[in-house]
Amino acid sequence: MNEHQEVRDLQITFDCADPNALAVFWAEALGYRLQDPPEGFSSWDEALESMGVPPELRNERSAAVDPSGVRPRLFFQRVPEGKQAKNRVHLDVRAAPGLEGDERMAAHEEEAGRLVALGATRLARHEPALLSPGHIVMTDPEGNEFCLD
Repeated sequence: MNEHQEVRDLQITFDCADPNALAVFWAEALGYRLQDPPEGFSSWDEALESMGVPPELRNERSAAVDPSGVRPRLFFQRVPEGKQAKNRVHLDVRAAPGLEGDERMAAHEEEAGRLVALGATRLARHEPALLSPGHIVMTDPEGNEFCLD
């Protein structure tokens, strides 16, 4: 890294059909929380009402944040088109840090079950192998691929 180049903060943006629902899913999946409304408002609906945003436009975007403020903000924005193909970039959710073999895969299975109950879909299980510690491939409620790694 160039000594004059500063480290940049990162936001992860999801194009989606239902920003609020996807924000709720990912907040629950990662232990995040929905971003608070602006100061002086008890809810986003109240804030958007005061800004003159009509009800039909109030689910155009949403966000989930790490309560500790350390990890990236997740931003969800409504787009008119549906998902077209496999993601070229995906999230790896670290569901079994420090675990190996059967213990690792058991932790992944437990987390997969919890996420399926929240609306995720399980696609494939990859057993530990020579260059892979094992993982489970899933999709969120709108079909975006991610792995329990």
